[in-house]
Amino acid sequence: MAHRLVLRRLWTLSVNDIRCLPTSTASVASSCYSTSLQSSTTRVSFLSPSRSLPRALPHTSRREVSFNVQDSEDFTERVINSELPVLVDFHAQWCGPCKILGPRLEKAVAKQKGRVAMAKVDIDDHTDLAIEYGVSAVPTVIAMRGGDVVDHFVGIKDDDELDSFVSKVIGQ
Repeated sequence: MAHRLVLRRLWTLSVNDIRCLPTSTASVASSCYSTSLQSSTTRVSFLSPSRSLPRALPHTSRREVSFNVQDSEDFTERVINSELPVLVDFHAQWCGPCKILGPRLEKAVAKQKGRVAMAKVDIDDHTDLAIEYGVSAVPTVIAMRGGDVVDHFVGIKDDDELDSFVSKVIGQ
């Protein structure tokens, strides 16, 4: 649990926090957080190749290949109302075959380069969704297009079977 907190805090550090680490304890007094321009010799810049003032990192809007469903509203918004076909992976943390299928399914979805999305639903956290979609065993994968179930399978599949399933769902 403690390692999750540490990772979360490291993850939420801003870019300036990382760029502006002091080179010595004497330079701690000249904080990187001020808005005035400071000499770049008092800082170590880990992200820029030269010793000049660092530039902002470009922000690109990238749609994730897969996402975890947070609640029923999130499911409705990101799966049912999706313009893309969505593969919904109903899984559980304790399920061994789910741990094998998950990465294989993500790989098959990634090969389609944005033509299909993947939602992950933990049945222990979202039993209401599992009941609504008739999930009686895990792993269960349901393919949805336009809010309607178009196909499904239960159990594990090899890479070739997953590729053909995903291709069939997107209409190739």
